[in-house]
This record gives sequence, C-alpha cells and structure tokens, in this order.
Amino acid sequence: MSVFSVKIKGLTSQSEVLSKVANNVVLVVNVASKCGLTPQYTALEALHKELAPKGFSVVGVPCNQFGGQEPGSAEEITTFCSTNYGVTFPMTEKVDVNGDERHPLYDILTTTADAEGHSGDIRWNFEKFLIGKDGSVLGRFSPMVAPDDASLRAAIEKALN
Repeated sequence: MSVFSVKIKGLTSQSEVLSKVANNVVLVVNVASKCGLTPQYTALEALHKELAPKGFSVVGVPCNQFGGQEPGSAEEITTFCSTNYGVTFPMTEKVDVNGDERHPLYDILTTTADAEGHSGDIRWNFEKFLIGKDGSVLGRFSPMVAPDDASLRAAIEKALN
C-alpha cells in the first residue's frame, strides 16, 4: 500500500497532506515542541528548503505520546514552529503513533526496521521515515539521527535520483 493513499489531515486545515506530496520523496517525522530533540526543526527546515526544488518534502506529524512533549493546540503548534524555527514544510494533525489509537499511517511505517534492526513501535519524538516517489517506505532512522546526518542525506539523494 502506498503511504500517499493514507488520509491524514493538515494541522490547521481539513485538506489531505500526503496526497499533496505524492510523487515526491518525503521524510515523515513525528515531532514535538517541548523535546530535547526539538532543535532538529532547524535542520529539517533547511533540508526541506534545499531539496524541495528536486521533489522532496519533509512532513511533520505532531504527537503527544512521549513525555507529554506536544501538549499544544493546532494553532499553538503552528505558531511555535513558525516563530521559533521558520517551519514551512507541511504538518499533519496531531495523532498517536503507538498503541490502540495509532494512526493508520504508522501502521504502515512501523513495519520497517531501522539500521539497528528496530521495527515496531516508535521509540521517541523525531523518528524519521523516508518515503520514495512511489509511496513505499525506503528507510527508518532513529530519533538520534540528525536531519543532516550523512547516512540520511545519502538515502534521500539516492531516492531523488
């Protein structure tokens, strides 16, 4: 099943987010505003701006399941991200990524293993999934893998070519 066929609304709109980035290479990241990894927004935005002309997009997926680190409303999250990090990439509605209420997007994503062999539940905020132009999951990256990490950059460049 193509990730792009999954229905997930925008953070502040009712429009479908994934259908708007279909046929692009996409990095899906579960995000939070009050996490020690929140500064990754800076590098995610830089990556998005640099590679968007080549058919790439970051998609942020707010989630409050890890230490209650994304407690805000849609408007609060939007304001925080734009004011503090200049975020312009698409953001989805806030969802659960684990458990009984897991969003269907994460039912697909979590079957993929990362470089350490971890598949299944999301471990923390800022776990990253690389999606190919065809909507297939190409890779999974630990929250500790920074957006400008050489291995992630190489995987994105390969998917774009």
